[in-house]
Amino acid sequence: MADAPAVLIAAISGRALAASARRGGYLPLVTDFFGDQDTLAVARAYARAGGSLRRGFDENALVHVLQTLSERHDPIGVVCGTGFEDRTPLLRRLAERWRLFGNGAERVARIKDPAFLSALCNNLGIPFPRVSSSKPEAQTEWLAKRRGGAGGAHIKPMTQSVGGRGDMYYQQKLPGKPVSALFLADGKNAVLLGFSAQWSSPARRQAYRYGGAVRPADLGPLTATALAAAVRRLAEATSLVGLNSADFLVDGKDFWLLEVNPRPGATIDVFEPPQGSLFALHLAACTGRLAEPLPYPEGARAAAIVYAESDIALAAPRDWPDWTTDRPIAGSAIKAGEPLCTVHACSSTATGARTLAEERRELVLAWTRARRT
Repeated sequence: MADAPAVLIAAISGRALAASARRGGYLPLVTDFFGDQDTLAVARAYARAGGSLRRGFDENALVHVLQTLSERHDPIGVVCGTGFEDRTPLLRRLAERWRLFGNGAERVARIKDPAFLSALCNNLGIPFPRVSSSKPEAQTEWLAKRRGGAGGAHIKPMTQSVGGRGDMYYQQKLPGKPVSALFLADGKNAVLLGFSAQWSSPARRQAYRYGGAVRPADLGPLTATALAAAVRRLAEATSLVGLNSADFLVDGKDFWLLEVNPRPGATIDVFEPPQGSLFALHLAACTGRLAEPLPYPEGARAAAIVYAESDIALAAPRDWPDWTTDRPIAGSAIKAGEPLCTVHACSSTATGARTLAEERRELVLAWTRARRT
């Protein structure tokens, strides 16, 4: 691996991207907010990102960290994961210094603008919930969202006070189950990698906090075909590149696009192929080489986030089960509500995989409760 190309990875959590990069023959130079055991194990070099989960990336600190990582390893470019949707000036600054393997600042700003996406969907014939920049009167029929928000924690019911932040917008609340489409794009065309069903892990004042995902989603063939066609039209109209995801709400035969995530995201774990690397496919698509759809084995795969129920101090090393990732290092201090780890599960059915993932999540939480008592 000494001659393998080095690539910078910046994300809220860089572990999944870094592991996929290794599988694809790259040396990951990683910065994120966690520095977990398994991230450190696969990273060629690591440095903690400036900023915090609550505030996001500190621009100057992140640039400094990436510059430091670059000095000894001469990376071919940078891949940005979750955490940049509301930091487009930072994306622009990174692209001026390194080759950006992914969507640029202007493209991200455009696709994350709800007014633009609403108008685009109207032109493309893709169902999209009504959006408003001003607070609607019928509070039970709307949700408040933050522009560029990720992970669902920013979504608030209108019956809950959301303050007067200028980056909030309002989206019509509709029935249905959340389904996400993961796809590769090369600026002109798109290849659908698959659909996942997603669920929330509600917390106080965070009713829609991201909980996990399972592949495959339970979709009828006509609905799956319609969602795939919508993804292709979106990718063509917006010139997206690399790994992206489109989040839908599906209610029987009806569906609505909720948002587009123009970067590699949370479902890498459930879609990483047994042979190959999504990271390698991402880099190839960003350079105009679009892969064929990946073959996945029969069965289902799920991943769920375990959030700390109370403050946890991990003073000593712990033997984590092999079905966990994002394992904190000894000495870590995890605050209540922050991610503690990720649990994984496979089964013959999506229901079985999700059930097993939730059982394993409860096992980790039971361990944390035993520590408190």
